[in-house]
Amino acid sequence: MTTHCKAINASGEIKPHITLTAKDYESLSMLARAAETRMPDVAVVLTEELERAHVLAEVCSENSVCMGSEVEFRDDTTGKIQTLMLVYPGDADIAHGRISVLTPVGAALIGLSAGDSITWETRTGEVRRLTVLKIREPVLA
Repeated sequence: MTTHCKAINASGEIKPHITLTAKDYESLSMLARAAETRMPDVAVVLTEELERAHVLAEVCSENSVCMGSEVEFRDDTTGKIQTLMLVYPGDADIAHGRISVLTPVGAALIGLSAGDSITWETRTGEVRRLTVLKIREPVLA
């Protein structure tokens, strides 16, 4: 059984709880390890998210962002609302609204619930804040 862990970032912000399925947790752990040499910054962020995750044995809850979930979120800095599907790197295609979990925003979204907000850092070092508005469950093939 995994317990909820509260994480505090460098600016003192308490990060929201996140929930993952056991399958996503295992797959993302392997992905983070594989990305350590090619994308160390994103691998560190993803590993930190995994370390504070509450892991469910079964299927993805419609209340949290899982791999394959479609997520509507607002960039609180610009007010822009986007809808993206969170996918593994090989399935990423931003032109079709599919964002990799190995991007800064993808790593920030994993495991969040509707209404959660989180601060994340862009690849250019800019600090942004996003709020999850809606989540649609992954469609199982």
